[in-house]
Amino acid sequence: MAVFRIVYFQPRIPPNTGNAIRLAAVTGCELHLVEPLGFDLSDAQLRRAGLDYHDLASLTVHQDLGAAWNAVLPARVFAFTSHAVRSYADVAYQPGDVLLFGPEPTGLPAEVLDDPHVTDALQIPMQPARRSLNLANATAIAVYEAWRQHDFRV
Repeated sequence: MAVFRIVYFQPRIPPNTGNAIRLAAVTGCELHLVEPLGFDLSDAQLRRAGLDYHDLASLTVHQDLGAAWNAVLPARVFAFTSHAVRSYADVAYQPGDVLLFGPEPTGLPAEVLDDPHVTDALQIPMQPARRSLNLANATAIAVYEAWRQHDFRV
């Protein structure tokens, strides 16, 4: 089993997904993409951002959220949103946890945040009146905190 699983719900920006591919490769995480994607997986920007890590990453594309749930559950699912109250740093992460992120610029829609498979909604603290972090940066913050709690072991 991968240390953690990253799920991008309907990602739209190729370089962010490319960076997530690279992140998954270097941390041992699985990356799951839920369609529709806002780009083609052969997109030059996605490939450039992922460098030569595509073959080293565990990447799965799912036709919808239900298919993604079938692949990653049972597991705890943490949905990241700037609207949450609980901080990502207040969670004791367990191997196999799912870190769920929504598309830029909208984030996760209400129906995904309210999905019964979502264990909790988490936020990454920011200065007031700021909309959100870059998707790839937010993912890296969450993955590295979860992995740090396990002494960076795979």
